[in-house]
Amino acid sequence: MKTLPLDIEATLTAHEQAIASIRGLASRIHEAAERILRVLDHGGQIYICGNGGSAADSQHFAAELVGRFETERRGYPAIALSTDTSALTSIGNDYGFDHIYSRQLEALAKPGELLIAISTSGNSANIVEAVEYARRYNIQTVGLLGRDGGRLASLVDVPLTIGADSTARIQEAHIVILHMLCAAIDRPK
Repeated sequence: MKTLPLDIEATLTAHEQAIASIRGLASRIHEAAERILRVLDHGGQIYICGNGGSAADSQHFAAELVGRFETERRGYPAIALSTDTSALTSIGNDYGFDHIYSRQLEALAKPGELLIAISTSGNSANIVEAVEYARRYNIQTVGLLGRDGGRLASLVDVPLTIGADSTARIQEAHIVILHMLCAAIDRPK
């Protein structure tokens, strides 16, 4: 059996650096949590979108809000826009893949609600399109981004950018941030 090259130390070091960079985002994470809580307190809904692993993170976060994170509380309205395959495929077929999330926002979102856009590059065309739609229609935006934040860094209301180059390390940091947001939402008021 051939041994695969695996540098565990290098991987852990890169992971630790990405996670450590979250400390520099503390004030923005607090701002994101406050915006989410305000929307929920006013009966609004949270929308989350991403592609690939970020779509999975979107679904994970929505499930934590609708279900629960670590404490018992009422369920909160949240939708991962990546979950309805009929909507995704029909919108993609009829309007193009770039519109799969913005079209859902058009149908579902109300002014004052909140979109969490997850993109490790910050440049995914369908995520950019969703954020641009949100901006036009007074839907708040939080971006979980990577590298230099890409185009989305200047478009979202609250950019949370992990300045790593590895998609895997960025995604690991994003899930930590999402869990921090869950903890803030679970905290008794």
